[in-house]
Amino acid sequence: MVSLDRTEMLKRVEERTTDWDVIIVGGGATGLGIALDSVSRGYQTLLLERDDFTKGTSSRSTKLIHGGVRYLKQGNISLVFEALQERGKLRNNAPHLVRELPFVLPAKHIWGRWFYRIGLWLYDRLAGKRGFGPSKSLGLSQLKQKVSSLNTHRLSGGVMYYDGQTDDARLGLSLMKTAVKHGATILNYADVKDFIRDDQGRVTGVCFHDLIAKDHTTHTHQATGSVVINSTGVFIDQLRKAEKQTVDPMVMPSQGAHLVLPKRFLPGETAIIFPNTPDGRVLFAIPWYDRVIVGTTDVPREEIEVDPKPLEEELEFILDLAQTHLTPAPQRSDVLSIFAGLRPLVSPPKKKGVSTAQISREHTVMMGPEGVIHITGGKWTTYRKMAQDALDFAIKHERLHAQKCVTHQLQLVGSQPTTGVLDLKSVYGSEHTLIEDLIINHPEQEDLLHPELPYRLAEITFAARYEMAMTVEDVLSRRTRALLLDAQASLDAAPTVARILAQELGRDEEWERMQLEEYQRIAQRHLWISSHAE
Repeated sequence: MVSLDRTEMLKRVEERTTDWDVIIVGGGATGLGIALDSVSRGYQTLLLERDDFTKGTSSRSTKLIHGGVRYLKQGNISLVFEALQERGKLRNNAPHLVRELPFVLPAKHIWGRWFYRIGLWLYDRLAGKRGFGPSKSLGLSQLKQKVSSLNTHRLSGGVMYYDGQTDDARLGLSLMKTAVKHGATILNYADVKDFIRDDQGRVTGVCFHDLIAKDHTTHTHQATGSVVINSTGVFIDQLRKAEKQTVDPMVMPSQGAHLVLPKRFLPGETAIIFPNTPDGRVLFAIPWYDRVIVGTTDVPREEIEVDPKPLEEELEFILDLAQTHLTPAPQRSDVLSIFAGLRPLVSPPKKKGVSTAQISREHTVMMGPEGVIHITGGKWTTYRKMAQDALDFAIKHERLHAQKCVTHQLQLVGSQPTTGVLDLKSVYGSEHTLIEDLIINHPEQEDLLHPELPYRLAEITFAARYEMAMTVEDVLSRRTRALLLDAQASLDAAPTVARILAQELGRDEEWERMQLEEYQRIAQRHLWISSHAE
């Protein structure tokens, strides 16, 4: 059991009299992966996250752990091979959160099926012993059997292959808990404002504000260490500017948008990938938690936001394609939630006519002029390799004493094989017993949070006691996925969540009121009709 007390975590920082080995800024997939890799090598490790764990890009993905079929077409074999190997390792390390997902690639012509078949044969070979299942060709009748809601007009059949699926926010929490279990100190709502420097101008630590404290604007904490790692994703250039005022951007943000639909639009457990949309992008339709996620487009964005809002034209593009390919055709009124994420694509040399689809998904590690290590790029699937590369980079540059990476086979907290049935075991793994104990001791906590959501009241209590949930949004967006599954239902459930959290965290009625106002603002951005009727 890993119990997380934020007050205790902050106390560790305040009372520490010696340097940390590794200070990580950013609590998304990459930062949490680095924290786990670091502490499991034996380094004294501190991670600071400005908002909540995985609040940014890392909880707004398409929920896939995949090798990247479309990168084969670009000829990026090494990227696909690495991702497939990492996919297999992650399934072994977190079997409760990573499971096989069959995909179908519909084809209009027989030659198209053979083209896909050859590419997926290579995909299978690259996965090797870590494969999730063999690909195979499907005739038209087999295609209809696999995906009954697919509009098969003008199709000749397709190809089926396997990739992985996860709950990205829950996977991040599992990484965080595993790092804490091994001795890491991890804080959310800790805003790094500046660096500490020695007499030579080299960065030796950070200054941060505790955003939970009432006086967070004036109450500053400090932490010093051997190496500071900037893993803030799309926000990486903000800290790079703090290290040196004028820098070329390291990241070119790319926004992906998603619609969430009721399960009836994609019954069964098979996903669909449409690799040739009218503008050359890729569309997924994926079964997830008794819902269907449809996305994602890939468009450049100059504005970087913590809570990005899908563009109207992105949503219309996705819905139009869904209406073309699914039957019955979903309507705007069927959409339960919308969300968007910003991918931290590594900025290429400036060239005209380069689209985000052409930019590599590989990651980059570099050292700034004052000694800060910066890492960005990549994707959820390769977070472990990114973490390993970041620490190996620090060792190579003599910032840390050499210790071997041990995360290849390191089981994450909750690790337990599951049947794939949507229940407590498939969400919490071995930790499901803690929630069951809460229900045994308090039978009323077995009640559903909301009739349209699959969550029990005990899960809210669990989030506060064992997962460092500090706000209503933490609970409804990331500890549970209520905001994505049904934004309106999550709004209806918010008062209950606020009440339970207030009891667990010792907050008053004024705190509850402010939390509900803030959540109302956040949830409106996930309601398509409401958010665009302003």
